[in-house]
Amino acid sequence: VQLQASGGGLVQAGGSLRLSCAASGRTFSAYVMAWFRQAPEKEREFVAAITGGFGITRYADSVKGRFTISRDNTNNMVYLQMNSLNPEDTALYYCATGTVTRISVDSEYAWWGQGTLVTVSS
Repeated sequence: VQLQASGGGLVQAGGSLRLSCAASGRTFSAYVMAWFRQAPEKEREFVAAITGGFGITRYADSVKGRFTISRDNTNNMVYLQMNSLNPEDTALYYCATGTVTRISVDSEYAWWGQGTLVTVSS
């Protein structure tokens, strides 16, 4: 099982980025897929998740209304559209997947990507 995250980069405050995560090794359509992030000297935190099946979404309060998570089960992809970025969004962003019950708890996720760096300049 592999997750490959991409799409990070340097963007000015107020700008947008779209992160992608490609999953391979099994069919993930039934699994929750999520994004977490870790800023320098901070703990990893939940950003957004989307369930399999009905595609129910959940967001951290800090990104609600600015970020949108989506998935393409046909191609085993998950995306994170990030708008109105601010410097506090600067972090290494990880995609994760698994069969979880507590959707915002990182220890619930079995598989992780390598992370993609997002840097937002002021």
